[in-house]
Amino acid sequence: MKIASILPYKENYTQKGAGAVALWISEFMRDSIFKNRTYVFGSTVNKNYLTKNYINININNINSRLNSTTKEYSKNIIKKIKNQNFDIIELHNRPVMVRDFFKKINSKIILYFHNDPTTMKGAKSVNERIYLLENVDKIIFISKWVKQRFFKNLPALSDNKTQIIYHSIDPIEKKIKKNKQIIFVGKLNESKGYDLYCKSMFKVLNLYKDWKAYSVGEEKRFQNYPTHKRHFNLGQISHNKVLDFLSESEIAIIPSRWEEPFGRTALEASSRGCATIISNTGGLAETTDYALKLKKLDVTNIETETIKLIENYEFRKKIQKNSKKFVKHKLKINSKVIDLMRDSLFPFNKININKGKLRILNIYNLAQKLNHRIYNLSLGKKFTNGFIRNGHDVIEISDRDYVRQNKGLNLLNIKDKFHTYLVETFKNYNPDLIIFGHSDNITENILNDFKLINKNVIISQWNEDPLMANLPDTFVNINKLKKFIPIVDHSFITTNPSVLKFSKKNNQHIHFFMTPVDRNIECFDVFKLKPRNDVFYAMSHGVNRATLKEGKTDNRVNFLNKLIKKCDGIKYDFYGFGKQEPVWGNEFYRSLLNSKMALNLSRGKPTKHYSSNRIASLMGNGLMVLIDEKVKMNNFFNSNEIVSYYDINDLADKIKFYKKNDRSRIKIAKKGKEKYFKLFNEVKISKYIIDKSLGKKVSLI
Repeated sequence: MKIASILPYKENYTQKGAGAVALWISEFMRDSIFKNRTYVFGSTVNKNYLTKNYINININNINSRLNSTTKEYSKNIIKKIKNQNFDIIELHNRPVMVRDFFKKINSKIILYFHNDPTTMKGAKSVNERIYLLENVDKIIFISKWVKQRFFKNLPALSDNKTQIIYHSIDPIEKKIKKNKQIIFVGKLNESKGYDLYCKSMFKVLNLYKDWKAYSVGEEKRFQNYPTHKRHFNLGQISHNKVLDFLSESEIAIIPSRWEEPFGRTALEASSRGCATIISNTGGLAETTDYALKLKKLDVTNIETETIKLIENYEFRKKIQKNSKKFVKHKLKINSKVIDLMRDSLFPFNKININKGKLRILNIYNLAQKLNHRIYNLSLGKKFTNGFIRNGHDVIEISDRDYVRQNKGLNLLNIKDKFHTYLVETFKNYNPDLIIFGHSDNITENILNDFKLINKNVIISQWNEDPLMANLPDTFVNINKLKKFIPIVDHSFITTNPSVLKFSKKNNQHIHFFMTPVDRNIECFDVFKLKPRNDVFYAMSHGVNRATLKEGKTDNRVNFLNKLIKKCDGIKYDFYGFGKQEPVWGNEFYRSLLNSKMALNLSRGKPTKHYSSNRIASLMGNGLMVLIDEKVKMNNFFNSNEIVSYYDINDLADKIKFYKKNDRSRIKIAKKGKEKYFKLFNEVKISKYIIDKSLGKKVSLI
């Protein structure tokens, strides 16, 4: 998740003099799981920023005179971030900026109110606040009081978009020696009650000669209020030094006249073990449960409560101990609350929202055009069966059938129509996982549109084409796989990835899988039958063609011709070979049921782990399978589960041997089927694909 956190214009984001909003952002960012993907934007002449991820936005003074400064600030930030694909824009204390960001930035918007909303441009009126509720994705208030102000005079509206998250702090465990000193922190003005503090110190410090008073802060229009000579003004110091000073002080006084939105100083003072005196205004009472609240805000009451704390040592220490021990708002806890709130804007970001059950969009060729004659070889169908049997929901889309059925005279138009169809389906279904394979009508633009709608959707592709280097169509097959790698999260292939010469970065998201078996499809036990033929083999010149292509030949034809010559007395049943047309669907099953053994021979040079998808049909239906040892199926199957040969002579010898030794052949066929179903059934393979797609560290076996 990538987050842009926007400070109010001229908010001080420095080590010395950071404002309350700046501290909020920097402190909560420290423990956030998104801290390395969060960028803070502001506009200030100050340097020595709180964090390294701060980006300063310069304002053209001439433009800012023509427009409002905030308008110019907003315009410059939008220009800066427009093409950076932020998932979330967090606007702090500037509701007036929402309209510009809502219109021009395609990101989730969180609006934070750190002050009374009814005093801010863009939130003063009822209609403005209703607009915010309707268009902002989340509104955060720093106290109950601030939230109550937002909903003032509003009709009864849902507040499910709103949340209260308080300023927070890290508690401290260590004991710190307290000095006899009283402290005030804040702007040195009457709204903060600084004049009351100054006056009250005359009586307090005159009575207690060994006590001192301090104030920390500044005010542009500072008035030098009369005060005691042992009251020292430290001016503006860094936030860390303020906390240190609070830790050393016995008493803190926050006598605000104005309605404090929260009262951060009260939180900090009480967390550092100060006996804290507060006025009962705004959100101050929400900071701690162990502050003394002034019954009336005047000099007399401040003097009375301060003297009570000084004279009653046990009472003072009890308040200090409880304040420090029971910190009400803790940074680490509320950092998690903020991250969870951010996550909630992307309901499909966390895949386990429905107890780990996913919505899956499975795009592949259902072959309706072929009257489903390849149903038994269809990986997409087996994946769907496996997904459903694992408890997930699936929508299937047959790209080729859609295009064929909707194709008119304008071929370009059907591509756009299919694109729109997929995007609208995506919006309606909102899948967690998209998986596609051999879908020639899927484009990079379609996948990018999916990601734009939901950046957290997981997209995986699969490819069952041979990828070894010695085939004429290898280059095409590899490019089909390769073109989507920058977009998809994971790729699944039926060749060991070590064959590919991709970069290490690309290869780490490419995974081998075996063609799955399915008990509803591979449903026969040939080892229990008495077949007439010895060896079965089936190949084709393409599933779409379905018939032999005159004059086409490859290494398999030459191999079979040589094998036949070496196997006198063997009854072979070969299809797609010679003048024997390929077999499909039910006819394919009728044929393989009549053979004891099956040859698993693929196009090209035997390559690690690659096999045509027919291996599942052969082993899954209980034939004893013979395969070249260079395919390395011994990585998965033992010699009593599959028969490997090292050359054509060895193959011929083994065919002759197992023709005569039915008991051994039956035992191998049975064990081979059992092992295949144990390791590579549709439930396990589909779970493996899902787990890998989710980034889990799982192995195929």
